[in-house]
Amino acid sequence: MPHLSDAALTRDIWRLSFPAFLTLVAEPLFLLADSAIIGHLGTTPLAGLAVASVVLSTAAGTFVFLAYATTSLVARNIGAGKINQALHSGIDGTWLALLLGIATGLLLNIFAAPISSAFGTSPDATDQSSIYLQISAWGLPSMLVILAVTGLLRGFKDTQTPLVASTVAFTANIILNITFVHGLKMGIAGAAWGTVISQTAMAIGLVYASFKTTSGQKISLKPHPGRILKAALAGTPLLVRTLALRGVLLATTWSAAQLGDTTVAAHQLITSIWTFLMFALDSLAIAGQTLVGQDLGASKTRKARHTVNLLTRAALRLGLTFSVLTFIAAPFIPTLFTPDYKIHTAAQAGLLVVAALQPIAAYAYLLDGILIGAGDTPWLARTQILLLIGYLPLIFLLVAFRNDLHAAGPPVSLAALWVIYSIFMAARAAALHVRAHSDTWMITGA
Repeated sequence: MPHLSDAALTRDIWRLSFPAFLTLVAEPLFLLADSAIIGHLGTTPLAGLAVASVVLSTAAGTFVFLAYATTSLVARNIGAGKINQALHSGIDGTWLALLLGIATGLLLNIFAAPISSAFGTSPDATDQSSIYLQISAWGLPSMLVILAVTGLLRGFKDTQTPLVASTVAFTANIILNITFVHGLKMGIAGAAWGTVISQTAMAIGLVYASFKTTSGQKISLKPHPGRILKAALAGTPLLVRTLALRGVLLATTWSAAQLGDTTVAAHQLITSIWTFLMFALDSLAIAGQTLVGQDLGASKTRKARHTVNLLTRAALRLGLTFSVLTFIAAPFIPTLFTPDYKIHTAAQAGLLVVAALQPIAAYAYLLDGILIGAGDTPWLARTQILLLIGYLPLIFLLVAFRNDLHAAGPPVSLAALWVIYSIFMAARAAALHVRAHSDTWMITGA
């Protein structure tokens, strides 16, 4: 009964991916809320937020393997029937997240000023970025713990609990930010504190919820240095892959900063929308990580391939839908964030490129997530390094023509930047396509 099997699998995919989508967009929604609230303070605070948010996203996103690797390990062990080992993977990942979050947060707090100035924005925008970074750094431990615990829950096919936690946290974030920024007149610092408080509450709630997963199992919640080190080593290829991807984003933001405050402020708005769409598309990859991971753990390679095919069709349909919606909304989205007309026109031009890119992005994110779930991270690390090496000359070429782009205006500058990013995404999708259509990555067992 293949039709019924397909229908059941499709329901399973959407049952996992829809709550995952709402959970994944929690972090970009935090940034969208900050962008909307800070955007009404003027171009300079928004430009400062542009730099600060990409640094924070890089700091937290660098350790996204805490979620992805944990999901993969937990799902594989469940597929192989090793429940205790699956729980150990999640607990070890959570302790590792806390340690990495504390260390990274302290470093970011100390070096906030020089990091902000490295982007080359105006002195006033740099000051705003430094303020936001110093405060937001205190929320990094919570951000990383959220990643790890969410990975544990996803491995057990629980995408509902992270959804509830993210919904409550986002609502609290909006209320706190409006109160601090406009009510208490704290400026960009108020937005940072509101986000830190919301993220910390979300982390505590998820850790508490994860205790229910371990209840009834004879398993210790105490940190085990040997296993934590093993978890760190296992996540190293995925860390390298993520660093290469973050290098692409940092290079893109750096080039936008060279093109002026208006361009980088508009780039911040586009990046917020792009991140929102990216995580929405990535929700299917989360379902793929769990389902394909369990299939391979149970040595069901034919079922894994069938799941990939169904997910691919769903991803392309979703990408086309987002493409149409972004085209329609492009003239209106920037007005939600700032009254500055120059930023409006620049952001609209960039959003049209973003709209055209959605189907390619959907395909790339899906295959990337599936290969992570399959444990094919060494190949992903090598490939992303090569893609970064190929991308940097294009960015340097763009910056070399910044005087011509200044003369053409921010809309042309920003559209050109996003066209170059589109070339990177197309190359990434092509590499992933070739790999996914081989059988090399289908390694079975836990």
